This record gives sequence, C-alpha cells and structure tokens, in this order.
Amino acid sequence: MIRLLMALCVFGGLMVEASAAEKRPLQIDDLFKLKRVADPQISPDGKYVVYQVTEILDADKNKKQTHLWLAASDGKTPPRQLTSSGKSDTHPRWSPDGKKILFESSRAGTPQLYVLDLSGGEAVKITDISSGAGNAIWSPDASKIAFMSAVYPEFSELPFTESNKKNQEKSDGIDNNIVKAKVFTKLFFRHWDEYVGDKRNHLFVIDADGKNCRDVTPGDRDAYPNSTTFSVGDDFVFSPDGKYLVFAAVPEKNESWSTNYDLCRVSLDNKSTNWENLTKDNPAADNCPRFSPDGKKLAYRAQKKPGYEADKWDILVVDVKPDGTFAGKPENVTSSLDRSFDSIVWLKDSTTILTDGNDNGATAIWDVYTREKTLTKLIEGGQMSSVGVSNDGNKLVFAQSKLNHPNKIVVTSTLKGAESGTVTIDANATLLASLDLPRPESVSVDVEGGKMQMWILKPPGFDPSKKWPVVYLVHGGPQGAWEDGWSNRWNPEIWAAQGYVIALPNPRGSTGFGQKFCDEISGDWGGKCYRDLVAGLEVVKKLPYVDKDRMGSAGASFGGYMQDWFAVNEISKEFKCLITHCSVYNFESMWGTTDELWFDEYEHGGLPWEIPGKYREYSPHTRAQNLGKYKTPMLIIHNDYDFRCPIGQGLELFSALQRQGVPSRFVNFPDEGHWVLKPANSKYWHKEVFAWLTKYAPPGGK
Repeated sequence: MIRLLMALCVFGGLMVEASAAEKRPLQIDDLFKLKRVADPQISPDGKYVVYQVTEILDADKNKKQTHLWLAASDGKTPPRQLTSSGKSDTHPRWSPDGKKILFESSRAGTPQLYVLDLSGGEAVKITDISSGAGNAIWSPDASKIAFMSAVYPEFSELPFTESNKKNQEKSDGIDNNIVKAKVFTKLFFRHWDEYVGDKRNHLFVIDADGKNCRDVTPGDRDAYPNSTTFSVGDDFVFSPDGKYLVFAAVPEKNESWSTNYDLCRVSLDNKSTNWENLTKDNPAADNCPRFSPDGKKLAYRAQKKPGYEADKWDILVVDVKPDGTFAGKPENVTSSLDRSFDSIVWLKDSTTILTDGNDNGATAIWDVYTREKTLTKLIEGGQMSSVGVSNDGNKLVFAQSKLNHPNKIVVTSTLKGAESGTVTIDANATLLASLDLPRPESVSVDVEGGKMQMWILKPPGFDPSKKWPVVYLVHGGPQGAWEDGWSNRWNPEIWAAQGYVIALPNPRGSTGFGQKFCDEISGDWGGKCYRDLVAGLEVVKKLPYVDKDRMGSAGASFGGYMQDWFAVNEISKEFKCLITHCSVYNFESMWGTTDELWFDEYEHGGLPWEIPGKYREYSPHTRAQNLGKYKTPMLIIHNDYDFRCPIGQGLELFSALQRQGVPSRFVNFPDEGHWVLKPANSKYWHKEVFAWLTKYAPPGGK
C-alpha cells in the first residue's frame, strides 16, 4: 500500500522565497514567462524522469518551443535539457530496457518519430511519413514501434511506399488548388477547431530501425479516438506476445451521434478493413487498454449509457490470452466508489492498479486491489495527471498543479519497503517565489437536495476591512469542474490579481461529486444548476468584504451559456456586466451546426423535431426580449474555428443585444477555435476581458 511521504526536494529552479512585502501580483505577461511542464515518464528502473517543457519565446509573435528534459528521480542532481531542436519535441516514451527515448518532433517540418540513445549521439529519425506520425509506443521486446497518423483511407490498403506517395500528392493538390471548396458526404467532417475532411486516424507499425512501415488498420474508419472526450492518451497497446495491437476504435457507423467506442484487435501484419471487436457486448464507450505486467489480464475503462459522454468511467479487468483475446468475462473493479476514473497503471504484482480522477474539486489517486475490488485513496490535492510507476513499483511519478501553482513533477518513493522522500521538479520555482499567488478557500453552499462546493479566491494584498468587487466564474462542460489546478487559459489567479474576489462554484453537472450530481444537469441546464448558482451567489453577496454593487460574471462554453441564461433572467440585475465566451445561445440552431451530435441529443433527450419543446425550454434565445428588459452590458467572444459551439451562436446573441440597444461588444478571433491558444491572441483576449470588467465593475478594495 502506498503512503505519501512529505520529505521534499525542489529542482528545476532556484527556490528563493521572497517576503510577503516583496512579492507582486501575477501579470498577464507572467502567464507566458511560466514554463509549461507536461507528460512526465519514469524510466523502467525508476532512476530518471523524462518530461516536456514548453517555453513561450515571444508571445507577441506566437513563437514557442518544446524540449525534452531529464531529471534524476532522487533529486541529487539538477535536471538537464535533452533536446534543443528549437521546434516541438513531445510525447517521450522509454524503451523497455530504459536505454532509449522515443519521441515526436516537428524539427523536420511534419511531426516525425525520433529515438534518442542515452549513451550518446544525436536523435535518429525513424519515420518519414507524409501525413506525420505521433502518439508512438514501443513493443514489449522493443523491436517495433506503433504510432498514429491521419491518412486518406482510399489509399490505406496499398503498400506503404505507394500509399504514402498518394497521400502526399492529394494533400499537395488540395493545398495548391486555387479553388478551396470542400465537399462532404457524411458527418464529422470537422471537429473542435479543424476540418478533418475524409482523413482517418490509422495505426501504423514500423521496425525500430525505421524499416517495414505499414498501415495495420486500413479502411474508412478511425482506429484512434477522434474526440478527446474518449481519450486518455496512448489509446492502443501491443498484446503481451507482441504480435497484435489492441486499440480504442471510433464507432463503425454513425460516429457523429454514437459514443460506442470499442476495443478492437488486429495483427501487426493486418491487411483487412474488418477489425476484431473485443467489447461488442457494450453499446457504450470503451477505451484505455492496459495489459498487466504478467500479460494475463487486461484493464480498460468503460461506460454503460450509450450516447452519454459524461457517464461514469469504470475500470474493467478481464483474463486474457497472450495474443490479447479475452479468456473470461470482464469484471468491474471500481463499482464500489462513486467516481469516474482516468488513467490505468498496473503495479508489478499484476493485481493492483493505480488510477486517478476528479474528487471534490481536486484530483485523487487511488489504489485498486483487483482481486477484492477494493479502493484506497492514496494521494489527494491539486490537479494530478500522467501517473506512472517504475517497473519495481517503488517510484511513483505524476504531474501536479494547483490553482496557485502551475504544473510541476512529483516523484515519490512511497511503496512499502522503499526509501522515504518526495522529490519535486519545479521548472518555475524562481519566478513563482516572486509572485503573490493566494490560495483559495473551499466553502460549502446549501442547495436543494444537498451541498455545492465553491472556491473563493481573494486578490493579492487583500484587506478584509475594505469592500471588494466580485467576478463569478462559471465553468464549462457542463460536465466539468473548477478543480484546484492551474490553467493557461481561464486562470483564476490572473483574474484575482486585477483586484477582484473570484468565486468558482461547482453546481449540478460538476464532476467529482458523484454521478447523480453530475447527471442532474442533463435536460435541465436552466433548472437546478441555475438555482445552485443563484444560491452560490447569495453566499458570495453575504461575505462581509464583498461589494454587491461591483459584481460581474463570466464563463466559456457551458459557462458562456449560463451567462446568456443569466442575461435573460432576474439574476441579471445582480451583475454590472457579463462576459460570454464561445457560448450556446440557441439550442435549436446549435444542434444542426455542432460537430458531436450525441452531446445535444443526450442532453435534450432526443432529436429537435421529436421533442421541439425540450430544445426551447432553457434556450436563452426564446427569452431574447429580456435582454432589453435587464440591459446588462455583455462582452461576447466567439471564434471562426469553433465547431463545438459554432460562431452563429455568438452572432445571434450580438444581434439580439444590438437590436435592443443593450451595451455590447463582439470580439472575434478568425484564427482560433473553442479556445484562444495563440499567445498573442491570448494577451489580447485578457486585455479585452479586463477592460470590460474595469469599465462596469472597477477593481480594487474601497
């Protein structure tokens, strides 16, 4: 059993703790000075951790680079930079013997795979595929590498040399054609922020020396999740005997309105477009296959409700043969705990799994003893990801952030019989030591049928004797949560640093508070969830340091929807202004223009022509006349490449506001999708948002 021990070492930056008087509030430019740490991978022997670090070199020119770093897990020597391409080096994966690192790099243009031998020398390029290569993993004996590439399916049954050439020719023809018309014959031709067109995510296998590359999942179907909702990374794995791949395949048909992702299996020399389905008995989603160290069991994640992307994710375990085929009936080993689970990491005994997931506004890591189906919470606090263990099980690694601290790497020697101690690898220690980043407090709000958790974050230099303005932030999803974690986009610390008290409620629909609490948002967006938020706001208003005459609210996606719903309801009078980013305003037009139809159809209970009343019940556009009644100033942000909540949603809202003389401003990013990701655009976004708040709800204590 694991116990988190608290002896602490810090590497990656000189830890110089400034006094409270010397510290300063976070500034917008600091968001781009902070290094973005991700994807830690512990070596098989547990002695090292490789991870990626992204640096914004020039935010105004969108110039950035990502390199790989290597750190000793005992913290006795400083981390060192492994790659220096000046481009993007990501997704590091150790070879089984721990002597090499496989990674993806854009140094040659399109992303390709490289292998770096730690004994010395330059990284060796392994792939040369016109469509690019990514998400690569090693075979158990390190003789082969499997990876994903998005290709045109009509060429996928040809020999690799020929198919690769035809993929390049077709892509070049499209790029060079003066006519930019796009033609589609079925749905899911666009997703999130890009046109995927006719390409399909296929799995390829190549010898470790770069020879004998082949497409092992030919056909007009995706062999890798095309929705991040159904992916936890590395969604395929070699079978224990190394002769097959088991992977999470996209639904064979109706992929735009089905969530029936299945685990499929193909041989490493497969040429058939028909893939063996291992989970055909489950009509809902399955993914994240992971074989036990002894090769006798397979664990994977599964949901039960077809069409419901936010259903509970359980971990199932099944006995398997060396070739990956099932030798028994899958058993649910996490049914005793009302939480959804993400990663699956086997320990060396092949009876214990480590997993993580949302838990009460943060992340927890659990130990799952599969024989008895018992779960023990091992570590909690902050937002954790990329959980991994060394082969002997004595070293545990994960990335961890908090609302007031960006991602750092944590290595713990916490297994029974191992040396005590925790090593933290913090690439931002020096800059963070100079910043005043307050910790939030968690409060409990009485709501109908129970409690709602809410974070309260006070501004730097907070004086309780003064009255402070408030920003009420509503999270997206709606099946999501404000976790105790850092964000490079909606970052509560930078909002607080402007001189505001920030309230972060987790109302009905939020994850990490039980499946029933999560489920109760579906079909009821403007009902209980709205009333939860009203209750939360009442608690905020009663805080002795809150200025009720300087309150604003903001949110994106579902959070943006709620701003639109606020604007047409009585609560609108509480706010001096609203900020809505990539929102849903009209449920009826949303269904026909969004990419993932299963979401709208489940949330409303059917198709719009079957239950038109349900689509209208909580749709802000049906109460558009109330925009003119309350006249709450609104800042609208919506982007051309947002295919989840298409730009028409923002345009409809802006038209209704302008027609009724409501103070409103529309900010459009023609080169962004659902999120604003480019550094220069992000800086502009923050300036627009904070200028709007300053105009209607001036910052600072009074």
